[in-house]
Amino acid sequence: MKFFLPDSQDLVDPSFDFELERRSMTRQRQRDDLYAHEVFSTPAFDGLLVSKGIVDGFGVLGSRYTLSQRRRLQRDGAPQFFRLDNAPYPLEIMGDCGAFTYVDEEEPPYSVDEVLAFYESCRFHYGVSLDHVILEFDPAADAPGAEEDVISPAIRARQQLTLERAREFLRKHKAGGHSFKPLGVAQGWSPKSYAAAVKALQKMGYDYIALGGMVPLKTQEIRLCLEEIQAVRKPGTRLHLLGVTRPEHLQEFSRLGIASFDSTSPLRQAFKDARDNYYLDGHKYTAIRIPQIEGNPDLQKKIFAGQVSQESARRLERECLESMRLFDQGRRTVRQTLEVLLEYERLYDPDTKPKRNDHAAAYEQTLENAPWRRCACEVCGKLKHHVILFRGAERNRRRGFHNIWTLYRQMHERGLGEGSPFQEEMGPRARRAKARAHG
Repeated sequence: MKFFLPDSQDLVDPSFDFELERRSMTRQRQRDDLYAHEVFSTPAFDGLLVSKGIVDGFGVLGSRYTLSQRRRLQRDGAPQFFRLDNAPYPLEIMGDCGAFTYVDEEEPPYSVDEVLAFYESCRFHYGVSLDHVILEFDPAADAPGAEEDVISPAIRARQQLTLERAREFLRKHKAGGHSFKPLGVAQGWSPKSYAAAVKALQKMGYDYIALGGMVPLKTQEIRLCLEEIQAVRKPGTRLHLLGVTRPEHLQEFSRLGIASFDSTSPLRQAFKDARDNYYLDGHKYTAIRIPQIEGNPDLQKKIFAGQVSQESARRLERECLESMRLFDQGRRTVRQTLEVLLEYERLYDPDTKPKRNDHAAAYEQTLENAPWRRCACEVCGKLKHHVILFRGAERNRRRGFHNIWTLYRQMHERGLGEGSPFQEEMGPRARRAKARAHG
C-alpha cells in the first residue's frame, strides 16, 4: 500500500530559531524552505498528490501557488519543482482535479484536454480522470426500487458525467501517447452505486481506480462500499482512496483491494484538532498550547479593552516557555510545569472550567509520557520539547511532518508498505537530506 501526501505548499524554514523565535533575514521561502521529504532521512510517504484546483485556485478558494510558481511547475515539471532529487528515497507524483474546490458548480470548470495537458506538462507519474464529487450517501438507495425516491436526478447525473469524462480521458490518453498512468474515478451514493461505477470503469479498460467522495463517510460505510466493490473488482484492479486515511483500518482496507491512499489528516491534526495533535506508538497526544500574544486575537482584544494586563500575559507566556524548557532538561516536575501552563490558559481562555474544559488531564498525560523523547525522527531529535508546543506555524507544521513520518512507519511495521525503508544504513541522498534537516 502506498501513501501519497496531498500538496498544499507546506514547507518549514530551516533557519528558524525556536529559542529566539527569529528567522534569517535573507530567507526566501521557495528557495530555502524545506518540504517534508527534504526533512527526513527515511521515508515519510511514497509520493505527492497535486491537485489542479489547488494549483490554479477556483472561485473564492485562491491558489496556494504564486503566479511564478504555477508557471515554473508547468515549465520545469513537478519532479524538479518539488526537488525530488533531495529525497533520500524515490517519490512518485499523482495529479487530480481537486473536485472539492468546485463542488458547488453544476459541471467541472475544466475540460478533459486541459486536465491531460496539466498532467503531462507537470510530468506526473499518475493522473486521475476529471470527476464531479458526490457528497450524498444513503445505503437505503440500494433497496429494490428505492433509488429513484432517495437519490435526486442531479446526483445521479454527477456519476454519469464522471463516467463519461473518464471514458473520454482514457480514450484521449491512449490517442495522445501520454506518459503517466491513468486512473478512473468512481463516484457514488451507496455501496451498490460505487460498485456499479467501478464495474463500468473496468469495462472501459481502467485497472487503477480512485474512489472519490468518501472523505465524509464513516468507516463502516467505507467498509460496506469496499465489500460491494470486491464482488465486481477484477484481480488485477487496484483501488486508491481519495482523501481517506483511517490508520487503524488500513489492514482491512488493503485486504479489500486498496493499493494506495492520500490524506492530509496527519498533518492537519497537528494544529487543527482540539486534542489529538501528536502521534506515537499508536497513541495520540495533546500538544501544549502556549499561544503567542500577537497570534491570539481574543487575547489581544481583551488587552486593548483593558480586561487583561499585557504585562501579566507577557510574564505568563515567558514562564510557560521557560518551564517547558526546564521540564525537558529534568529541572521542573510535571506538577510545577502544569501549574503555570494552566494559569496562562485561564488568562487567554477564561471561559475554561478547571477539571472540565481545560487541558489539565491531557497535558498531564503528555508531560508524564514526554513522547518526543522516544521518537527517532529528525523533527523530534532536533526540536525536542518544541515539537509538542502548539505555537506558530514553524512548530505546528513540523509536528504535522512528524505525524506523517509516524503514520508511514506504522504502515511498514504492520507489513502494509512496499519494501523495507527503515534501515540504519543510509545512501548518499539520505545523508544529504539529514544534513540539511539539521542545518
